[in-house]
Amino acid sequence: MARTVRFHELGGPEVLRLEDLEPGEPGPGEVRIRVEAIGLNRAEALFRSGRYIQPVKRLPSGLGNEAAGVIEAVGPDVTGFGEGQAVSVLPSFSHNDYGVYAERAVVPASALVPRPDGVDAVAGAAVWMPHLTAYGAMAEVGGVRAGDTVVLTAASSSVGVAAIHTAGRLGATPVAVTRTSAKKRRLLDEGAAEVIVAEEEDVAGRVLELTGGRGAEYVFDAVAGPGVTELARAVAPGGTLFLWGAQSGQPTPYPGFDLGMPALNMRTYTMLEITRDPARLRRAVAFITSGLRAGTLRPVVDRLFPLEEIVEAHRHMESGAQFGKIVVTTAR
Repeated sequence: MARTVRFHELGGPEVLRLEDLEPGEPGPGEVRIRVEAIGLNRAEALFRSGRYIQPVKRLPSGLGNEAAGVIEAVGPDVTGFGEGQAVSVLPSFSHNDYGVYAERAVVPASALVPRPDGVDAVAGAAVWMPHLTAYGAMAEVGGVRAGDTVVLTAASSSVGVAAIHTAGRLGATPVAVTRTSAKKRRLLDEGAAEVIVAEEEDVAGRVLELTGGRGAEYVFDAVAGPGVTELARAVAPGGTLFLWGAQSGQPTPYPGFDLGMPALNMRTYTMLEITRDPARLRRAVAFITSGLRAGTLRPVVDRLFPLEEIVEAHRHMESGAQFGKIVVTTAR
């Protein structure tokens, strides 16, 4: 039996329950891992509450698709992985199909990457979702180049911090946007060229000032909602406004068409564009792994919680107080 987190109804963090369940045997194309650490993502809070882009298909439901652990059983038709191997689980599958909030979990082998030497379980559970999201949008889809200015909202999130590192590695200039000044110093320490405090400054006006009136080639927005209309003012002619999150929970308008407004590209983006495309995923893994080895990319972990405190971990995630990644460990 393995301690496993499930929820039997939609709702807040309090619906999460820790239960003893048999993890089962891996089927074709699957492996069972002994989970050591779990990376938490805002998508899981949305899924748990019934507000995610994918509805919950059945209750009770498991949760989680990013973890690190050791393979303990390999199913038929699995090649390239073996028992005892340290791996990370990439968030490439639906919470409706698999869940890693557990001491042991069955997952598809296609979601695994070997854990590089020197990357422990906590780092292995914290690094992939943020950096896959950032690299995919910037390098694979957006085509960010050296000298470009990129604006990052919700910059203190795990994706925001990873995007600062990724932009720097691509030679771009990262401009971080944060709600209050509390995290400004840390964002600068992580490599932000400038930090804009949204509650104190005109974000678009400040971006235009920093770019000599040109605007940013890219704006990566994790908030969405009505604020995109204002963010559109910060985009350079022909630039792109990427929506890679929806933290506001509000409807997102398309910025009003104005003959005096420069041409604007606006698109949504999810990390699944990378993890479900073998060629893109291969390049992303190579980029991130080499960055880890060189020290130019690294996970920033906000706080560790034990598995039995999963409710408190979700409450902390929803508070917005974190800087970087929240990780849950399974060690008793």
